[in-house]
Amino acid sequence: MSASDVEEIVARRQQRRKLGRWRIAAIVFALIAIGALVWRVAGPGSEMSLNAQIAKVKIEGTITEDTDLLDRLDRIASTDSVKGVVLMIDSPGGTSVGGEAIHDAVRKIADKKPVVAQVGTLAASAGYMIAVAADHIVARQSSIVGSIGVLVQYPNVERGLDMIGIEMDAVKSSPLKAEPSPFNPTTPAEREVLRRVVDDIYEWFVGLVAARRPLSVDETRRLADGSVYSGRQAIANKLVDALGGEDAAIEWLESKGVEKDLAIVEWKPKDEYRFLGVPLGMAGEGPLDVLDRLPLPLIGQWFKRQLMLDGVMAVWQPSRTGG
Repeated sequence: MSASDVEEIVARRQQRRKLGRWRIAAIVFALIAIGALVWRVAGPGSEMSLNAQIAKVKIEGTITEDTDLLDRLDRIASTDSVKGVVLMIDSPGGTSVGGEAIHDAVRKIADKKPVVAQVGTLAASAGYMIAVAADHIVARQSSIVGSIGVLVQYPNVERGLDMIGIEMDAVKSSPLKAEPSPFNPTTPAEREVLRRVVDDIYEWFVGLVAARRPLSVDETRRLADGSVYSGRQAIANKLVDALGGEDAAIEWLESKGVEKDLAIVEWKPKDEYRFLGVPLGMAGEGPLDVLDRLPLPLIGQWFKRQLMLDGVMAVWQPSRTGG
């Protein structure tokens, strides 16, 4: 064997050792990365943790039939490690169907574990509908609570179209089909149809509150004239149970046997998990959802409400005209 052959063999062995070290380093790095991911997903501060925890869920802004929120509530109900739930509510309301769906999802949780609602600035209309699903309601003294009722709002743009020379025509199977329309004045018959719908859903809402609060139907109806109440007024009217913040909510959970030292874990919506700064939950969003992404959230919410004309609303909207 020549000297050059020996040198080649030695060089190959050195190359193998280098590759072996790189492979070991890559495996160690991969194990560390996997371990970090598992810790993030299932560690003590994660919603997926096997350790006992108190789940915190924020319900904010306009209430809709939010599939992401409903999915989280469903998972909370079936997660044995969740021993109690705090709902952080700050909402003026929204669609009555959205409020009903979330209310029912919260009641499914409450069948298995204690649920407390903590009202921030506002829990009105459909927001309050969700709050009454909890076993206990805590509000700040200056929180705004109530606005028990429903409404249907629709624009009439007939005069505006006349000004620009546009006329709308329609062929329909019956006089009340697709009425009321924004393109012609509302007739008494059309208004009566909506009145019956609003009255029926209002009675359902009143019955829902009466069933969940220490109030008779008549007492609830007296309070359900659309009025809002401060936290202090709400406790006097039995619409909430206690005054305070998150600490008061946790204290109530402790009174129901939930250990006081459990980690409080926020169950977040999908779009709060990001990759390269882009919310992962944006995939599959519709055009109306994108309005929520406008730099000024209130503008996005306003446009979204104007476009969502179908459905009965349970929402507190203070007049901006002074009327």
